[in-house]
Amino acid sequence: MTRRRALRAATAVAAITVVATGCSTRAEDAGGGGGGGAAAGDVATDVGVEGETINLGVLTDLTGVFAALGNDITNGNRLFWQDNQVCDTYDVNLNVQDTGYVPQNGVQLYSAMQDSVLAMQQTIGSPINTALAPEYEADNIVNFPSAWSETLTLIPGTGVLGATYDVEIANGYDYLFDQGLLAEGDTVGHIYFEGEYGANGLEGSQAVAEARGLELIEAQITPQEQDMSAIVSQFAAAGVNAIVLTVAPGQTASVAVAAQAQGLDVPILGSNPVFAPGLLEGPAAEKLKEDLYVAGPIAPWDQFPELLEQYQAEFPGATPSLGAVFGYGMGEVMKQVLDTACENGDLTREGVLAAFNELENVDTGGLIVPIGGFEEGQSPSLQSYIARPADVPGGLTIAAEPFEGELASDLASEAD
Repeated sequence: MTRRRALRAATAVAAITVVATGCSTRAEDAGGGGGGGAAAGDVATDVGVEGETINLGVLTDLTGVFAALGNDITNGNRLFWQDNQVCDTYDVNLNVQDTGYVPQNGVQLYSAMQDSVLAMQQTIGSPINTALAPEYEADNIVNFPSAWSETLTLIPGTGVLGATYDVEIANGYDYLFDQGLLAEGDTVGHIYFEGEYGANGLEGSQAVAEARGLELIEAQITPQEQDMSAIVSQFAAAGVNAIVLTVAPGQTASVAVAAQAQGLDVPILGSNPVFAPGLLEGPAAEKLKEDLYVAGPIAPWDQFPELLEQYQAEFPGATPSLGAVFGYGMGEVMKQVLDTACENGDLTREGVLAAFNELENVDTGGLIVPIGGFEEGQSPSLQSYIARPADVPGGLTIAAEPFEGELASDLASEAD
């Protein structure tokens, strides 16, 4: 694909070869995985390790369009590392910084932490990950993005945890077709953010439209645009049979309110970042419960009641979205990488990158969909949950357990 070749040229990305299986532990067995490992004095280190403390970076969104998601993912990261050590020896300290979902902020904040962190536990947002790709590659940084753009799979050491947006949205379409909510030849309107996030979700819609004979109406917006009523009016006039979203929760709420006001009763399908539980406290709540379907990589809270109880005790008053489950799962994957590096006797950045490159068939105890491995240009998973808004912890209940749709498989074949 053209965008893949462009990013490969821009960042001189090398292929990632997955060669071995990483260890894994269930979230319920926090602190029990990774084996004994090597003593601190027997392990080589360079950047980001001070005595028996490992420093990891977090570039998240605490104040921008994905603030609700960013706060929850970061809280999940914190909760995981309160419960766990690396090789039963090293504590982990998180250097958390707020980018506000502004790429230049991310570049500046990374520059300030660049010489003090071993790896990046989290970098939120496809645009920020892309902006930092040259620095991450030059520094041999292992990074787990809170983002699922296909372009991020081209960055060495960056592990997308779930299906890429095009595969994810294709799984969502599969579910709508299977449930009789959409048919071949229907008309679909897709609202998407400019940039990697929106563009990759749109690629999923375009592939499905071609495969199933859909008429696709595209509407690109910026993250700053909040009022979706004019676009929804255009969709209603065109007689759309479904609305697809690759946006933030604010725009999702606006779409639902506008559709309700105009009597547009069609399914609304979204990529996983489109929802936050706070939406169920606003005017869009009932419409979202009726019409919204969210395709995503994250398990519901009801599968982890003990973790939910622990989260609520640690963060009283917080409304826990599934982002907190994801943040905890991110910690588990990073622990697998760091445990392997420690057991190899090499907690340098190069040693951690080598350990990352060994991962395949990554198991997070069900927190996140199964991850096959991290190969250049490939979606790390082809599976997605389908979730529906409901008055439950996290605001979402599961309509479909993780599955790999036919359309997603076709997309993966095209990427080969």
